[in-house]
Amino acid sequence: MKKFFLNALLLGFSAATLMAQEEEQDIAQDVLADTVARDTTYWQSEFSAGLNFNQAGFSSNWKAGGVNSVAFGSIIAGKALYQKDRVTWDNELELLFGIVRNEGEQTRKSNDRIFLDTKLGYSLSRSWSAFFSLNFLSQFAEGYEYNADGTRSLISDFMAPGFLTSSLGLEFKPSQEFSLRIGPFSPRFTFVNNPDIINNVPTNYGVHEGESVRMEWLAMQLFANFDKNITDNFNIKSRYMMYANYETLAWDTIDHRLDVTLTAKITDFINVTLTSISLYDIDQDPGIQYSQALALGILYKVNNKK
Repeated sequence: MKKFFLNALLLGFSAATLMAQEEEQDIAQDVLADTVARDTTYWQSEFSAGLNFNQAGFSSNWKAGGVNSVAFGSIIAGKALYQKDRVTWDNELELLFGIVRNEGEQTRKSNDRIFLDTKLGYSLSRSWSAFFSLNFLSQFAEGYEYNADGTRSLISDFMAPGFLTSSLGLEFKPSQEFSLRIGPFSPRFTFVNNPDIINNVPTNYGVHEGESVRMEWLAMQLFANFDKNITDNFNIKSRYMMYANYETLAWDTIDHRLDVTLTAKITDFINVTLTSISLYDIDQDPGIQYSQALALGILYKVNNKK
């Protein structure tokens, strides 16, 4: 009997020890999982990719008129946002490219944009922070002006022009939907790496003849972002950039650019998107430039926002 109780006691002690070890392991795993979860929540990311395709065809005896055409467009966009204590690091990528081919004409671009932006910030209060940023703007492919006689003239290319702007200043961000950067010190580099551009664009985008880079050291930049879901299926996104060179400061030498994108979600993967750009830059043209595009296509979007 004594041996029975001894064996039972040992068995019970062993079982209790095993359960305690398993509980410790569970607690350790929970702590590790919680630590990993806390670490990953420092980052928020978002990625979207879309394609749209349009085609029109007419028989040779179609009396209502029309031109056989094919159009293709694509977009890739992404964000990676980091926040820990007072430090933030925001990164944004936007790539757009589209082509259209009308019967009897050469293939033309319908959209072309490269936009990269990175910003390091340090919070000073609930709505204000100090920041340093870099943003880059250019296009992928050659752009042409098409003449009435059927010829074309080269007016842009990759890095012709290309703009690299750095900025140091203060950012006002009262909500997640709106932010305004005020950068009183914002050097900018304008690149034109194709010497043939000047033949058709006499201003050469502000770069002096025989050179490929223009440096503007003393300048100011305003950079405003607005991104809001009006409803579950409708989003408006706009970006405004103003650039003023102190050395040539005058009302007509200040650059302005406004990008607006309206996105209406039809299904989980099908969207209608309207994009527009308004641009004033006297180094490019004395007038206001404007572009607009409407597209129906597939858009895939994923994010880790809670």
